[in-house]
Amino acid sequence: MAGSTYGTLFRITTWGESHGPAIGVVIDGCPSGLSLNEEDIQKQLDRRKPGQSKFTTKRNESDTAQILSGVFEGKTTGTPISVIVYNQDQRSRDYGKIKDCYRPGHADYTFDAKYGIRDYRGGGRSSARETIGRVAAGAIAKKILEQLGIDLITFTRSIGDICIPETEYHYEDIAENILYMPNNDYAKKASDYLESCMKNQDSSGGIVECRVKGMPAGIGETVFDKLDASLAKAVVSIGAVKGVEIGDGFEASKNHGSNNNDAFTCQNGSVIKKTNHAGGILGGMSDGSELILRAAFKPTPSISKEQQTINTAFEETTIAITGRHDPVVVPRAVVVVESMAAITILDQMMINMSAKMDALEAFYCKE
Repeated sequence: MAGSTYGTLFRITTWGESHGPAIGVVIDGCPSGLSLNEEDIQKQLDRRKPGQSKFTTKRNESDTAQILSGVFEGKTTGTPISVIVYNQDQRSRDYGKIKDCYRPGHADYTFDAKYGIRDYRGGGRSSARETIGRVAAGAIAKKILEQLGIDLITFTRSIGDICIPETEYHYEDIAENILYMPNNDYAKKASDYLESCMKNQDSSGGIVECRVKGMPAGIGETVFDKLDASLAKAVVSIGAVKGVEIGDGFEASKNHGSNNNDAFTCQNGSVIKKTNHAGGILGGMSDGSELILRAAFKPTPSISKEQQTINTAFEETTIAITGRHDPVVVPRAVVVVESMAAITILDQMMINMSAKMDALEAFYCKE
């Protein structure tokens, strides 16, 4: 299978299936000398593991990370880092009744069309469990970025039509509610909404927002490898993502240039913008202001409400999906979006080190 590797210099390859023995990632390009242990990875994996609340699948997985290579005496060695997480609670029998049906909203039909064979147990490579590898790699990328003074904060902006206005963000609330929303009052409204979805045997979509502070200006390329283009590819590669915005995003299409343009000024000798409609990126490169990224997730396709479909013999039938499924993927996807953003930004920053002669001379020319 092609397409399981992402990145140029900081490169990751995820592997494994939802109901296979294990799942994991190989990270190549991590510099030597970074302090790293399994707890650094585990605390990020714990943000996405199942069973955290009534709005997540009851699949009982510890998602315990084990580092197999690339770390010696608590420091990275510069060689490939391999991380494995063993699956413990697959319950593949839950999928036996639907193995010959194409589930609406899933990749069942497209997998068959492409390969002529598919792993029907939980979706195989299309399962959300594939994101374990992304989060493990993202934990390493985030740790490097933190040492460079770059911080990411990511949260649930909306669930269904319940959307938090930017003026009412309270970041301290994110860790205080099960939906990772930056406003506890809106989180209560969203919880009530999700309960009604569950009573109706249905699911919901929502939006994850990621904000990056401390970005230097000039990170990213100007044509095909624009920072925003790379972020869009990284985030849309997450299962269930159907749209990406940078800054004002689609709202910018309703604005005038006189309002949408961010005016430049100087403050304490530094170039800043008076507004940030562009979301921290101009011409494919970071402009030094806060980077603002949003990802729109579709409703979870696995619902117990009866739906029309066809089977592998192309006969009309109906399906009601049983088993353990999230009524909304957004809260667990928060750390996945953050991880892909961190991986992309770190990769682009590494590439940027060769953009100027003075950077090469400073590194290689010794007086």
